[in-house]
Amino acid sequence: YTLQKTANLIDTMFVYPKRMLQNLESTGGLVFSGQLLLDLVEHGLSREDAYRVVQKHAMHAWQEGKNFRELVLADKTITDRVPRKQVERAFDLNRQLRNVDKIFARVFQEKSTARRIRGGKPSARPA
Repeated sequence: YTLQKTANLIDTMFVYPKRMLQNLESTGGLVFSGQLLLDLVEHGLSREDAYRVVQKHAMHAWQEGKNFRELVLADKTITDRVPRKQVERAFDLNRQLRNVDKIFARVFQEKSTARRIRGGKPSARPA
């Protein structure tokens, strides 16, 4: 039942890429906080310390309406440990989406394989 409802939702969904990008940009970079945390850990900060640093800037950005990316790039604690270019890469949308095509290919390949197993018949969906 849930899968059928989800499939119907996806089949009838409208996607507005420009609006999606505007929504991402409206966060001032907050959507990249997880990647920044991982990059800080990769450069030697403990996970707890990285979390504290990222959370401090995220909360400041959220509460004061500041740009998270700018706050992070102005923090010597971060830029002394992680090269500026690496910090900037944390905010790269293409980096976050680099495997999307592979994931789609794998999902749709699995769907195609499932159809072959069922004898080539797509699953019936209620009208």
